[in-house]
Amino acid sequence: MKKRMMSPEKILIIGAGSWGTALAKLLADKGKQVILWGHRTAHIEQIRRETENRLYLPGIKLENITFTADINMVKGAAMVVMVVPSHVFRGVFKNLAPLLNNDTYVLSAVKGIENDTLMTMTMVIEDIRKGLPVGVLSGPSFAREVAVDIPTAVTVASTDIKQARVFQQTFFTEFFRVYTSTDVIGVELGGPLKNIIAIAAGICDGLGYGTNTRAALITRGLAEITRMGVKMGANPLTFSGLAGMGDLVLTCTGDLSRNRQVGLMLGQGKTLTDILTEMKMVAEGVKTTKSAWLLARKLGVDMPILEQIYQVIYADKPCAEAVYDLLSRDQKEELS
Repeated sequence: MKKRMMSPEKILIIGAGSWGTALAKLLADKGKQVILWGHRTAHIEQIRRETENRLYLPGIKLENITFTADINMVKGAAMVVMVVPSHVFRGVFKNLAPLLNNDTYVLSAVKGIENDTLMTMTMVIEDIRKGLPVGVLSGPSFAREVAVDIPTAVTVASTDIKQARVFQQTFFTEFFRVYTSTDVIGVELGGPLKNIIAIAAGICDGLGYGTNTRAALITRGLAEITRMGVKMGANPLTFSGLAGMGDLVLTCTGDLSRNRQVGLMLGQGKTLTDILTEMKMVAEGVKTTKSAWLLARKLGVDMPILEQIYQVIYADKPCAEAVYDLLSRDQKEELS
């Protein structure tokens, strides 16, 4: 069957959190037929009744969107956009996959690595349902800013450049600029790994360190991200772009960054349990730290910042001690 090369009209967004809601609004405002799916019926009913996602994106009016908790609404959709947390991604997509046509475009807008398999989300899609036109969207893009039309630029990647252009055409607006790439693994790794560096940046801010420290952390964090990406076959230049450096800078410095907020509170002495209990939204970097740590060990990639964040989160290592151990490592050449 010949695949569509036009921008699809009926699009199902899977995940009614802040990012899924923002993307649904963007597409609806563009005139697409948009269905926003969430797993909690009461939450979906609240959004439908008030035309506002009061829990995750308060104050944003949502118009011309169909809201549903029925996964069967996917039937007939030309494109499905996955925007659920990485730890439930497999379960949700497994239920979804049998309902998809062979030419249904599937886009992952999730920044995570599966804990058990160490797969990225496009790998999970391929593992469940092979042969679909698949892509990934990533870049510096806080949901609230996208929802209020603040100029934003992202990258969408697919192994087939024609498919990448379909995703590009679908999401491109006058304020949401979309670039294309065929480096799927590079674009997909930048998102989850930068969340870990953002936790580290938040810790340094919470400990009272300055902008010198943050700049060094961002730069060395990018080196670690690139090291792992290249090991997995990514183009190193991808990490100097929007899905790499762009997203890293935003998440390490922006006040809307959930992962930076987790680190900030850790640096201030709060326990991880208390922090996660207080948060309404998922900070992907917490779970990704474990999967990335396991992946780095499997690949034999040296990632000292990741190592210390893993020790802080999963071994209760004091933040100040982690920073000391990071700074007191053996001296080395910068580009080695």
